[in-house]
Amino acid sequence: MGFAVPRRASGVLAMLIALMTGAGAEESEAKPKPVAEVSKETIEVADGAFLPIYVSRDWTKPLTDIERAVIVQHGRARDADVYFRTALTAQAAAGEAGKKALMISPQFIDELDVDRRHVAPNILRYTPEGWEGGDDAIGPMAVSSFAAFDAILKKLADRRQFPNLKTVVFAGHSGGGQVVQRYAVVGKAAEALASAGISVRYVVANPSSYAYFSHDRPEPEIAKQCPGYNDWKYGMDRLPGYAAGKTPTEFEKDYVSRRVIYMLGALDADPNHPLLDKSCMAEAQGPSRWARGHNYVAVMKARDNGAPNHTLYEIANVGHDGDKMFTSACGLMALFDMAGCK
Repeated sequence: MGFAVPRRASGVLAMLIALMTGAGAEESEAKPKPVAEVSKETIEVADGAFLPIYVSRDWTKPLTDIERAVIVQHGRARDADVYFRTALTAQAAAGEAGKKALMISPQFIDELDVDRRHVAPNILRYTPEGWEGGDDAIGPMAVSSFAAFDAILKKLADRRQFPNLKTVVFAGHSGGGQVVQRYAVVGKAAEALASAGISVRYVVANPSSYAYFSHDRPEPEIAKQCPGYNDWKYGMDRLPGYAAGKTPTEFEKDYVSRRVIYMLGALDADPNHPLLDKSCMAEAQGPSRWARGHNYVAVMKARDNGAPNHTLYEIANVGHDGDKMFTSACGLMALFDMAGCK
């Protein structure tokens, strides 16, 4: 397959912009360190197993004024507190449109956080990268990270708690964008929301890679030298246990039917960005986040069914910066349906 995507923007400028950001450092290969904090609030995912979560309102009682729920997912740094602040910043920027919204940021911790932050034994903990693709927790029981998303969405579908909820937006930037895109492919809770009359959309901002449905790649020579290039999370081979029971064709049909908004920073185009996934699996998708995003959207539109429910927003003058992406005119359109995105 032939793909011609220009390498946009100055690499030096993109790198400087990315290094000045708050949200968006999830993909760093620096030495792991414990999170600054673990949320005290939790949601029960399985019998006796809980996930830390930040929520902008008390959702243990009915919230009759809430019409929209916006889930903003962290990435590899597990810094849900940072992304929760990003969510609240976007909510404030939305003005009136944000006042009837519930902002949510789930948190997936690992053993390093448990040891350093004295986390209770009933809190789910995952391997540093496994949770991003739906792997099972390593304690206190084997529960997929995607099952945690299911639990959140099923709670939102409860009309006793949210009688007037109309829309759920599941958004992520950088590593969080990768998680959201993979969950949009294999997630199981969309039907519960639809049956409750609630629409759901997935907002995928500046990820390093995407899950492909075929073996073709924009950089075939790299793929040829990369034995695992089509393994999950980059392709549909070796799917996690959570995804058992469906074929890649069935997953693609589900994905195409779902509302997906891809957001790309026009300056997030540095092929040598220090936080970019440089594995051969990712490199087979293109040289930079900007290129990989455009490549993936082109591939999906060229597939047999096309992707009529998928939209691409390119954010001018923004690099690898979660705050700027989600508070841009197109970010506020994606999260809150505000006008002004061109």
